[in-house]
Amino acid sequence: MPTDVQDSPTRSTAVAWMLTGAVLIGSNGLMVRLADTAPTVSAFYRMLFAAAMLGALVAARGDWRPLPRAVWVLALLPAAAFAADLWLWHRSILLVGPGLATLLANAQVFFMALAGVLLFGERIGARFLAGIALAFFGLWLLLGGDRVDLPADYRWGVWLGLATGLCYAVYNIGLRHVQRAGSALAPERRAPIAQVLAVVSALCAVLLGMAGVAEGVSFVIPDLATLGWLLLLAGVGHCLSWVLISRAMQQLPVAVVGLLLLAQQVCAFLLDLAVLDRSTSPREWMGLALTLAGIFLAGLRQRRPEAGRG
Repeated sequence: MPTDVQDSPTRSTAVAWMLTGAVLIGSNGLMVRLADTAPTVSAFYRMLFAAAMLGALVAARGDWRPLPRAVWVLALLPAAAFAADLWLWHRSILLVGPGLATLLANAQVFFMALAGVLLFGERIGARFLAGIALAFFGLWLLLGGDRVDLPADYRWGVWLGLATGLCYAVYNIGLRHVQRAGSALAPERRAPIAQVLAVVSALCAVLLGMAGVAEGVSFVIPDLATLGWLLLLAGVGHCLSWVLISRAMQQLPVAVVGLLLLAQQVCAFLLDLAVLDRSTSPREWMGLALTLAGIFLAGLRQRRPEAGRG
């Protein structure tokens, strides 16, 4: 099992870090909503500020290491995937709300499980199929069931949220490969996790900036309140959360990572209810419960095959 780029936490510590990071990410949707900027703009500044913060932290500690070209090339995959993730997800938030957008994005647990099948030769069992059926039935209830009068924008927001889940899974797996490539270097050349995240964040910001220019949006930050939310989004919602998650990721199987990241959707949905006063019917509560149960059930299917991988 490859070692982490700095040290190797125990499994219980890695789980605690992963859960803490996931809960912090759960607040991102609310901060995006409160920043009240165009979706691409909030995504761009999140990654730009995060890259600057992480880079400054690594430089201040004297830990910056030159990275070989191969690592930079590998970093393009998670950067592109996360740029697409944020581009899609920030729009989904504005169309269906932070809680539901985060819930839909956590379809990543299915995509990460399928990646285990395609990349690691694992089998899809009855538990995984049952989890998919249960989760989609829950979504059917949560999104209105047999109602056919859902606005077109709402339906579009749902599809964007699901597409976010695919990009999120690619990002997680791509970031894992970048970390492992860094771990394979000689000890004196290994970059700290914060530097790896800074590089990926900077590349992601470049891609989002190009998307914003193509869209013709304004990158002007209108007021101090918006600046404050964007800085909080970058500092807490991205830097702190992903340093914790990335430190834990190398010690946990792919499916367990996807499973533990589900904590973010619970946090997001509860914040949606508490802060934005989202109206939720008993039918929607039932749909939420069934969706969570289905995702949990599907995520459990890979624990045994992955037991020896870390």
